[in-house]
Amino acid sequence: MGGATTQAGTGTDRRRGAVVAALMLSMALAALDSTIVSTAVPQIVGDLGGFSVFSWLFSGYLLAVTVTLPVYGKLSDTFGRKPVLIGGSILFLVGSVLCAGSWNMGALIAFRVVQGLGGGAIQGTVQTLAADLYPLKERPRIQARLSTVWATSSVAGPALGGLLASYAGWRWIFLVNVPIGVIALWLVVRHLHEPVREKGPRARIDWAGALAVFACGGVLLTALVQGGVAWDWLSVPSIAMFGTGVALIGAVVAIERRAAEPIIPGWVWRRRTIAAVNLALGALGLLMVAPTVFVPTYAQAVLGLAPMAAGFVLSVMTLSWPVSAALSQHVYRRIGFRNTAVVGIAAALLILLAFPLLPYPGSAWQPALVMLLLGAALGLFQLPLIVGVQSTVGWAERGTTTASVLFCRQIGQTVGAALFGAVANTVLAGRLGGAGSLDSVAEALENPASVADPDRLRRAVAAAVDSVYVGAACAAALALIALLCLAPRRFPVLDQDGEKDPEPGGERSDEGTSGAAGNSVGSQDAHRHHSPLSQRTD
Repeated sequence: MGGATTQAGTGTDRRRGAVVAALMLSMALAALDSTIVSTAVPQIVGDLGGFSVFSWLFSGYLLAVTVTLPVYGKLSDTFGRKPVLIGGSILFLVGSVLCAGSWNMGALIAFRVVQGLGGGAIQGTVQTLAADLYPLKERPRIQARLSTVWATSSVAGPALGGLLASYAGWRWIFLVNVPIGVIALWLVVRHLHEPVREKGPRARIDWAGALAVFACGGVLLTALVQGGVAWDWLSVPSIAMFGTGVALIGAVVAIERRAAEPIIPGWVWRRRTIAAVNLALGALGLLMVAPTVFVPTYAQAVLGLAPMAAGFVLSVMTLSWPVSAALSQHVYRRIGFRNTAVVGIAAALLILLAFPLLPYPGSAWQPALVMLLLGAALGLFQLPLIVGVQSTVGWAERGTTTASVLFCRQIGQTVGAALFGAVANTVLAGRLGGAGSLDSVAEALENPASVADPDRLRRAVAAAVDSVYVGAACAAALALIALLCLAPRRFPVLDQDGEKDPEPGGERSDEGTSGAAGNSVGSQDAHRHHSPLSQRTD
């Protein structure tokens, strides 16, 4: 098989197509496993027991994915994307097989954590490789494909999980990962050939920093996930968890400042572009809780829709998001990355504020239209930021940068789930009395005959969801402020030689030497490692 070339129809293009197929399969698995378990909980609990702790089936996976993202990002910059993706895929598949063989709820939760440890490597490395494989002008195409796969798989997860649990048994929810994962793994092993890197000093792994990040992220995320569920927010366990987490943040900062090769280097916050994108996508993760968690509840409790129809109200977002993301390249080539994202998040802010203005009880098409418009706005917001920030760094910093923005988005989702859950419970308690909560709403949906005053319940849920959407609009406003006040007017895009290149849509950036182009290591590596397919190693 031939040497380096990028011409259509050559071996390199065929290899790139195979690698892209592997990335899409891997992304689909990671997305499916974040939602596929939800509809199979009754069968799992009926078989294994452990109802009091079943929520950790979701929390354990989420925690493992989130806290490992920065570590895998640094490892992919140090040792290459291929070994990290292969190792993460193997770990994910091993976790899947172990989950299928679980003998009690404790074992299943532990093996879900193993799955999450592999899922963190898959999520971060897939997004990084997408930038490695394609030049700047072509990146929106692959990122739009990955967005489509992620959105479709996430929405299809509950339906697929319910089908498998009902007709094949819940263990097949995990076993179905194996053949798909093996195909993706084989494609990566066979077709992904990263360039030979120049010999340098032996890489030093910041194990102390990795452990500190694990501990800090685990404690804080557990405090957020379990707050208001396992204990009250102002209880002794909650205060102790948050206090420990804050102390561990100090430990992480101290360790990383002394480390020669820190897991979370300080430049991810010192560079204006990366810091702004981190904050903006963290706010995106926070606001996304409103549609993904609360719209199905709204559709069932307020509109009276069946679960499948309620899922459709949300799923229309997945129709407009990828289309908008794919078209965003035509916008940012004219007005730049930041301005395109500003247009998207400003539109999202107005759309989120429109949700509380919907008539009560209304019709299903009204929230569905809001979701369709919101998907279009967020597609215009997210993809330019990811493509833009990846283009400001060289190969040796791209994994860390990508992991940083994904980590912030995951943290935003966790904070949003805790914060908006508390907001909704507060409104429900005020409308329905002390017993009002999201749990009581879920019980009422399963047993409508037990509700004494259905209209009062519907109005309470509508008010709670309206309050959540106001909170989501505040998150959108934070993202808008971060972009307008912190992000440079033009991102400091690098060309393949590691030099600053005029950003699409305008003149050179005004960020200055503190940006990615000012880092000589990243600039040199941008020249040496511009494509994983440019040179074979076998």
